Amino acid sequence: MPIVAANGIDICYDEIGDTKAPVVLLIMGLGTQMIAWPDAFCVTLAQRSFRILRLDNRDVGLSTKIGSDVPVDTVAAFTRAMAGKPVEASYTLDDMAADVIGFMNALRISRAHIVGASMGGMIAQIVAAKYGDRTRSLTSIMSSSGDPRLPLGKPEAISALLSPRPPSADRQGIIRAGMKLQRIIGSPGFPTSDTELRAKVERAANRSYYPEGVGRHLLAVLASGSRVELLKRIHVPTLVIHGADDPLVPVEAGKDTARHIPGAALKIIPGMGHDLANGLIPILAEMIADHCLEADEIEASRAAE
Repeated sequence: MPIVAANGIDICYDEIGDTKAPVVLLIMGLGTQMIAWPDAFCVTLAQRSFRILRLDNRDVGLSTKIGSDVPVDTVAAFTRAMAGKPVEASYTLDDMAADVIGFMNALRISRAHIVGASMGGMIAQIVAAKYGDRTRSLTSIMSSSGDPRLPLGKPEAISALLSPRPPSADRQGIIRAGMKLQRIIGSPGFPTSDTELRAKVERAANRSYYPEGVGRHLLAVLASGSRVELLKRIHVPTLVIHGADDPLVPVEAGKDTARHIPGAALKIIPGMGHDLANGLIPILAEMIADHCLEADEIEASRAAE
């Protein structure tokens, strides 16, 4: 997979589709590699006349690992954040949004449809708000405004997120932990078989396993705080998608996100949890493609006036 230098780091990415087509840029969530955007999902979007780019955020996958001599205590950081106390982090979501813009600059992409899932949705929101001239449209999936008043996820989901990851040498432990987490946060209305789930977890572990990055991603989220006021600055066509049965980021977070973005459309999917299960691929791809195409049509109509 190709790698480009951007914003002082190396970013790994891949692409599908016509290089001359409008770009859909996919940003994945906390501690999650770009391959969590299913290949079939990317192909389906590309078939709707888009150039699909997905990237590894810093500290995950094959992009630059930031590194630190200080171990991350995720439980302590989460506890501080819930008490309204500041959390220190090596970098913030703003830095990760700047990575996205640097990535676009490196590939000479002037504007893109920005699509983010979970933490990636938070990054996408910042891109749309602070770099609106680089954003054709925004799609925020299973994400949040960061408002501390929003309800927390289910205890078992929060516990699974904060639990220490197995050491790199414990391959079977890595697979078990990965499958357990996905079972807890997955979509009850779109079940994934054990065989499919194991294949996904093994593919991710084979490509890259870097638990330190998971902790630093969490610190970035906690240190960045609320985006409520920032969301009000978004003036590009916006689609907010959320699962009605999301155990990690409750559906109220999606509703809140849409409420603060002027003109945002909200789509709530019954049975969807906090994953991109295979059964969701055609639903999500159609929603996002239609949204991006409509945004381009509106822009073209305005330009012709």
